[in-house]
Amino acid sequence: MATRADTKSPLHATVTTTATDYWNDSCSLEELSYAIEHGATGATSNPTIVGEVLQKEMGLWRDRIGELVAGNPTATEDEIAWLLIEEMAVKASQLLLGKGRLSIQTNPKLYRDADRLVEQGLHFASLAPNMQVKVPATRAGIAAIEELTAQGVNVNATVCFTVPQALAVGAAVERGFERRGSADEMAPVCTIMVGRLDDWLEIAAGKEGTLLTPGVVNWAGIACVKHAHAIYRERGYRTRLLAAAYRNHLHWSELIGGDIVLTIPYKWQRLFNASDIEVRPRFDDPVPEAVLTELAAKVPDFRRAFEPDGLRVDEFDDFGATRRTLRGFIASYQELVATVRDFMLPDPDR
Repeated sequence: MATRADTKSPLHATVTTTATDYWNDSCSLEELSYAIEHGATGATSNPTIVGEVLQKEMGLWRDRIGELVAGNPTATEDEIAWLLIEEMAVKASQLLLGKGRLSIQTNPKLYRDADRLVEQGLHFASLAPNMQVKVPATRAGIAAIEELTAQGVNVNATVCFTVPQALAVGAAVERGFERRGSADEMAPVCTIMVGRLDDWLEIAAGKEGTLLTPGVVNWAGIACVKHAHAIYRERGYRTRLLAAAYRNHLHWSELIGGDIVLTIPYKWQRLFNASDIEVRPRFDDPVPEAVLTELAAKVPDFRRAFEPDGLRVDEFDDFGATRRTLRGFIASYQELVATVRDFMLPDPDR
């Protein structure tokens, strides 16, 4: 597997000439090896990603799944699925030892239960020395993020799309640091799922019969990242922002130069590395004023996402992008469990 950084690629230039880091948006060993070769210092996973990796690399995992089933004769299909998720994460984390961290996501079904998120998060943190635990920025998740931080766990807030959610995460981490008495050796991050916010705002506008200027919605997630970052600096929050869910090159090119992390899917890494887009800092460039004006005037959910007080913590779970993403993550998890079921109880009709 490749370990040498490619000094000619645009992504390598991004991480070596600016303050921006990038991670691989997958726990696939093949894809992570490519990312490390081009300068990546971390990786992440979620139920959707794990299912996709399993389909791509089934040849690497078929026998192992059979061994997990045979070696755990009383385990449920859910328990086998989590053993598989954990093993994938640990294998990927080994490629990152000395380089960075692997983020493993808590069960998306637990988004309402802070105590169980903490319990699973503590277990995940014990799996490898460079494990980072993904916790949703839901109402219960914010409480779990504080508790896990207080117990010394590096968190990665996920299912997060808005400035209010990012600020709540930053404040929760600071409370955790205060309770812990130190922030030493801690590296929390807060994901803003830029593409998923863009997706939702386009859907929301369509539901209202609102016509937007082509391309305007592609700036929404970028605007929220830049706004949240400015407030983080003002307040001295020590969490690092992370941009995820890529839909176009602006989600990379417009964020180059920020002291943030870009979690980039393999497909987009290949496209960016093959592009002729100039690698130069643009993070401090303002979002076009006409874009902000149109989005604020025409899409109420953009105002809720962009303004620091646009959402209360008890409204996080009901935001459209939150509901849509949680439903998707839970569905992907169920599909993964169904794949395990096929190993445990092969369909006799096939």
